[in-house]
Amino acid sequence: MKEEKIKYALVTGGSRGIGRAICIALANDLDYRLLINYNSSEDPAKETLKLVSEAGGQGELLQFDVTDSEAVKSTLDNWLTSNKNAIIEVVINNAGIKKDGLFMWMPKEDWSSVINTSLNGFFNVTNALIQKLLTNRYGRIINIVSVSGLKGTPGQTNYSAAKSAVIGATKALAQEVAQRNVTVNAIAPGFVDTDMTSELDESELKKMIPLNRFGKPEEVADLVSFIASRKSSYITGEVININGGIYS
Repeated sequence: MKEEKIKYALVTGGSRGIGRAICIALANDLDYRLLINYNSSEDPAKETLKLVSEAGGQGELLQFDVTDSEAVKSTLDNWLTSNKNAIIEVVINNAGIKKDGLFMWMPKEDWSSVINTSLNGFFNVTNALIQKLLTNRYGRIINIVSVSGLKGTPGQTNYSAAKSAVIGATKALAQEVAQRNVTVNAIAPGFVDTDMTSELDESELKKMIPLNRFGKPEEVADLVSFIASRKSSYITGEVININGGIYS
């Protein structure tokens, strides 16, 4: 009798903000164990794992820098070798950084580091796992992008470029892997109340938003949870906005 594989969902940048909320939502909603990736924020990652456990889920921490292709591949390969009865079915590319500033004064490092984290991070993690998903003939790849990648945001040319590139990659990859029952979608939050938006002028910005407020990480996480589930099996290659009606 064939042994039943233990199913996992990997969340990059799972130590705080939207990533943490996604981990908790998956623990609540779906029958996956969590692989909570972090780079340097070990204590917040441990707190995420504690919250996953309190939600009735199981998980473990997986430390790597998504920009380091060799570290990503070796860490994931080693984990899979050590967990032969496990399969990663859901890959959520959430890791991202922002280094805002006007383009004319932007240091090359601020351009490169933002591109490396969002775009190359997507490549490094997804490329390391894509063959396993295709062999398994089932998978969910979910890329957390941004309203900035759709409309462009002044002061965020680097971040807008990175997220826009991931949107293009999402649409192309979705067509490559659809016949193997692997879906690829992007979720584009607007202004969400996290560490990354803490320096923004919320009272001014919410005037642009028909719902007149910032979103909550949990609201984004609920959408991710649906797209990660089997209920979303006919949705692929999509960019799903969750922004309070900012385009209305």
